[in-house]
Amino acid sequence: MWIPLLVVAAFLAGAPGAEAQLRVRVHASGFTQPVAFVQDPADPAVQFVVEQRGRIRVVRSGEVLAVDFLDLTSAVRSGGEQGLLGLAFPPDAGLTGRFYVNFTDTNGHTVVARFRRSANPLVADASSRFDLRWNGAGGPAVIQQPFGNHNGGHLAFGPDGFLYIGLGDGGSANDPGHLAQDRGSLLGKMLRIDVSVPDAHPVGYVVPPDNPFVAGGARPEVWSFGWRNPWRYGFDDPSRGGTGALIVGDVGQNRFEEIDYEPRGRGGRNYGWRNREGAHDHVTSLPPAFLPLVDPVHEYDHGAGRSVTGGFVYRGEALGASFRGRYFFGDFITSRVWSLALTVDAAGEGRASDLREHTVELGGASQLAGVSSFGVDANGELYIVSYNRGVILKVLGVPGTPASLRIIR
Repeated sequence: MWIPLLVVAAFLAGAPGAEAQLRVRVHASGFTQPVAFVQDPADPAVQFVVEQRGRIRVVRSGEVLAVDFLDLTSAVRSGGEQGLLGLAFPPDAGLTGRFYVNFTDTNGHTVVARFRRSANPLVADASSRFDLRWNGAGGPAVIQQPFGNHNGGHLAFGPDGFLYIGLGDGGSANDPGHLAQDRGSLLGKMLRIDVSVPDAHPVGYVVPPDNPFVAGGARPEVWSFGWRNPWRYGFDDPSRGGTGALIVGDVGQNRFEEIDYEPRGRGGRNYGWRNREGAHDHVTSLPPAFLPLVDPVHEYDHGAGRSVTGGFVYRGEALGASFRGRYFFGDFITSRVWSLALTVDAAGEGRASDLREHTVELGGASQLAGVSSFGVDANGELYIVSYNRGVILKVLGVPGTPASLRIIR
């Protein structure tokens, strides 16, 4: 279903005299609390939409199919920041049929589970479920959560083929257990694991030998420290000319939202929470696990937004060359969308500049309505997930006719 969206007059799009450069159309609709849009690696016409309550829906050529890919509603505790939160396909998904999900179980703890597709590639085999085990083969297959918020929940495979799992600090406020800096905890960390193990493997993963804490100093699965609630991250796709860098939106406490840039393969870093919020001292009563603390490449205060949603470096064609290499991100609460120019210095570190807001030209906050995630399709084109409206919006460039007259259907 395509819903008409008016792309407003150029003088509303930003700075005086600026013309609208972007527009959106509805790619698919009818979802309930969607939180992710994931391309099917086996079929360029198919994407999957993750609903927080526990369903994964199938979109084929813009049509929402009646049969779910997977329904986990009976296994998921949903509400607030809990629910079915992540979906990722490994690089060898075409051969193995495997995929991974991240959800909050009925006891409030984090589960990362492996499944396979059935003989019908648009329907998962629910009986194939295997929950990764974080405390040895005989331990519980959950990551325990002390509170009901800050679950993180995103999953993504890096260009190295390993699975990256972003975990929040365990919740409450101001990380009362200082868990993001606790060397013995998985919470408040980015994990990096190798899931290319046989089905019979009792844990479901091994630790890559080049993980930064394999020799000690933290749990070996840990890739980096100091995250509050990493809500959506992605890699600058090297297959499309990107750097392979990991770019993360980390949700702040009361003052600052942040975007963090990590050069490809540069683990073992500490992004500072709770000692720092953004680039600013925060709760410093206990020391960080180690120094230095890495500042974000971009931050904004709560006058601009209150809950960052990380996005993607654009590497497609539809928006034009001027947008290629720009990083798109949003804010869930204020329903705003921006992009940043990214450059890499001599040391390989990212630098952000030229912040542009695109909210108005994309239809305004009422159309974007709770930016819960971004996605990219098989061609590298960009999509926005509207949580409140239950729609997936495809971002397009504006053709030759004046933006003030264009209606997208």
